[in-house]
Amino acid sequence: MSDFEILLAQPRGFCAGVDRAIEIVERAIHLYGAPIYVRHEIVHNAYVVSDLRQKGAIFVEDLAEVPDGGTVIFSAHGVSKAIRAEAERRGLRIFDATCPLVTKVHMEVAKMRADGYEIIMVGHKGHPEVEGTMGQSGEGMHLVEDVADVNRLVVARADRLAVVTQTTLSVDDAAEVLGALRARFPEIREPKKQDICYATQNRQDAVKFMAPRCDLVIVVGSPNSSNSNRLREVAERYGIPSYMVDDPSQIDPGWVVGKRRVGITAGASAPEVLAQAVIGRLRELGASSVHPLDGVEENVTFPLPRGLSATAA
Repeated sequence: MSDFEILLAQPRGFCAGVDRAIEIVERAIHLYGAPIYVRHEIVHNAYVVSDLRQKGAIFVEDLAEVPDGGTVIFSAHGVSKAIRAEAERRGLRIFDATCPLVTKVHMEVAKMRADGYEIIMVGHKGHPEVEGTMGQSGEGMHLVEDVADVNRLVVARADRLAVVTQTTLSVDDAAEVLGALRARFPEIREPKKQDICYATQNRQDAVKFMAPRCDLVIVVGSPNSSNSNRLREVAERYGIPSYMVDDPSQIDPGWVVGKRRVGITAGASAPEVLAQAVIGRLRELGASSVHPLDGVEENVTFPLPRGLSATAA
């Protein structure tokens, strides 16, 4: 059995937007009773979704699955204008768990489209946040994933272009694509404050601090979690073997053989209970100590929607 130490990234795990989204579902169940319908997974974590399902949440991809008179919650990733309009037309009780930082991007899109700008979005095709943001405008939007996409872009007017980004991108990848956009379209208008969220930035910075000190990095997160995947990629860029696990059972004992230091972090949608369970499994495999690293202390909170406040509950 190996004898190694664990380095623990700070910050890791839940961000304010995820905390808020989960609390919205739990409070809606408490106030209105099960079942409560949630369009798409509330956050991209299998443990969280399973826990809320047991409490009375039903996750759907299509609003047609929500019965008349039902309560529907929009996931933290946000929805298109068309989906919001459909829910309102059907008279469903709506609670919006869209992360306020995603809502900020939606508002940027609405304002810039109203000002006559075509908008380029940097993001991952098919991700629900991207679909929601692209769905804020019926036309005049382009999605790019990489520099090659930038080079293929065809726009109406190069002097009336603006850019927004998915909130959970790799900071370094986004910078590369934004650099290519600036080079090709020097007049492109950017947000006053970058769209990549504080939690994504902080967790990636924490991995950049931790990875060079490790022989192995384990990221706690689900396969469909964008920000968790980016953490694994950040560690890999340092040449460090990096794996993402949903729970401790996915840890291969062979990973830690001959390792001296194993780094652990968790995506913004992964609960601390899973990180602690991974630590417990690594102790069984020979970890002798756990060293929390220095990092940013986050104290961001977001208010709940009207009707779900502490007084209402």
